[in-house]
Amino acid sequence: MPQKDLLQELADFKEFGTATRQIVTNVALPQIARISEVPLKKRGNKVKPNSSLQPSAFAEKIVSVPTFINEFWTSKQRAASSLHEVSYRACFKPQLPRFFIERLTQPGDHVYDPFMGRGTTLIEAALLGRVPLGCDINPLSSVLVRPRLSPPVLNDVSQRLDKIDFNYSGEIPDDLLVFYHPDTLRQIIALKNYLIERRSTGAGDNVDDWICMVALNRLTGHSCGFFSVYTLPPNQAVSVVSQKKINERRKQTPPKRNVPAIILKKSKQLLGDCHAPICQGLQQISRQALLLTRACSATPEIKSQSVRLVVTSPPFLNIVDYAGDNWLRCWFLGLDAKSIEITTPRRTDQWQEAMAAVFRELARVVAPGGHVAFEVGEVHKGKLKLEEIVLPCGIAAGLEPVLVLINDQEFTKTANCWGVDNNSKGTNSNRIVLFRKS
Repeated sequence: MPQKDLLQELADFKEFGTATRQIVTNVALPQIARISEVPLKKRGNKVKPNSSLQPSAFAEKIVSVPTFINEFWTSKQRAASSLHEVSYRACFKPQLPRFFIERLTQPGDHVYDPFMGRGTTLIEAALLGRVPLGCDINPLSSVLVRPRLSPPVLNDVSQRLDKIDFNYSGEIPDDLLVFYHPDTLRQIIALKNYLIERRSTGAGDNVDDWICMVALNRLTGHSCGFFSVYTLPPNQAVSVVSQKKINERRKQTPPKRNVPAIILKKSKQLLGDCHAPICQGLQQISRQALLLTRACSATPEIKSQSVRLVVTSPPFLNIVDYAGDNWLRCWFLGLDAKSIEITTPRRTDQWQEAMAAVFRELARVVAPGGHVAFEVGEVHKGKLKLEEIVLPCGIAAGLEPVLVLINDQEFTKTANCWGVDNNSKGTNSNRIVLFRKS
C-alpha cells in the first residue's frame, strides 16, 4: 500500500465505530552544524571562521510525525488463529502484526521480528503466506515458535504420548512440591528426561518438539488445565517462596494431574484451526523460515535488503523479568535461567543506546521501500512515551519516520487479572512507530 494511501486509511478509519483522532508527535533531534555554512572573513593571507557569526556547534532539529489514535483492531481475546494460544509475558495480540502485514507486504515477502518472544509476528506471517524470520536471545523462543510453524496432526501427538513412559522412580526435587503433586512431578520429570535424551541423540522430531512446547505452557497456571496447583501469574512461574505463600493463603495443596491427558487436550485446542489447507501452507512456508538465538544487533545470517517488513516489540526498561519468569521452563529444558543474558536496561539512555544498535542492523536487512513497525509502550505511569525515545534511533539509522499509530482499547481479562486499572501503566494501548527505508 502506498504511504499516502495508508495515511488516508488511518485518518478515515471507523471500523469499530469511533473516528480517528489525529495529533502530531514532535521530537527534537541534536544536529551538528555544518561548518561550510559558517561565514568566513579574511585576515591577511589567512581565512578563518567568523567567530562572531559562528552558530553553536550543536543545534536542534524538530521532526514532526503524524500520529493516529483509534481502535484499529479488535480487543477480543480469541479473534485469531488457535495456534497463537501460547502464554508468554508481555506479548502483543496477533491482530497487531496482521494489520501491518496485510497492508505493507505481499505473499512470499520476508517478515522479521528481532525480538520474537512467543512468535506472534512469525506465526501470523506464516499463516498469511509470508516467510517468517525471527531472532531472540532467549533460547525459549525457538522452542515455542518452531513447532507451531510446522504443526503435527493430533493423532500423531496422541500416538506419541502413548509410547512415552511417564513412570519415574528416581529422586524428585522437594522444592517443586509446592507446585506439583509428587505423582505429577514424577510424570513431568519422566517427560523431561525423555525429551532431553531424544534431543541429545538426534532422534527428536516435530512431534517431540510439539509435545515439549505444549508441556512448557502447561507447567504452571491458574486452572486444572495446568500441571500445577493454582498459581499466579498464569504460566510464568513465581518463586518457590512466593508459591508457598499462595498455598498458605488459599489453604491449598497440589492436586494430582494427568500430564499426557493435559498435553493432548491443549494440543487439540491449539490445532483447532489447523485444517488441512492451512497445515499444508505452513509446512511449505516453514522450510524457508529462519529462527536465530542471538542478540539481534548483529544478524549476519539475514541477507542485506532482504526483509520487506519488521514488526516487533522490544523489552521495556526492565519492566519484565523474562529470565526470572521462565525459570521453571528453563529447568524443564535443562537450561540455566541465570545464564540467559536478556537486554533489560534500567535507564532511558541505556535503552536508547541498545535500540540504536538494533536499528542500525534493521536498516541493513530491510529492503528499499520496506518498513519497520516498532511497538513501544508507556512507562513510568505514562510520563515517559517510548515512541519519543525510539524515533531518534530510527532516524539516526537512516530510516524515514512515517507515522505513529496508537491503538487505544479497553482492558482485556489478561490485564485485569494483574490488577491493573484502565489508563494505567500504558497496558491499555499499543504505540507503534512506523519507519520506511527510502
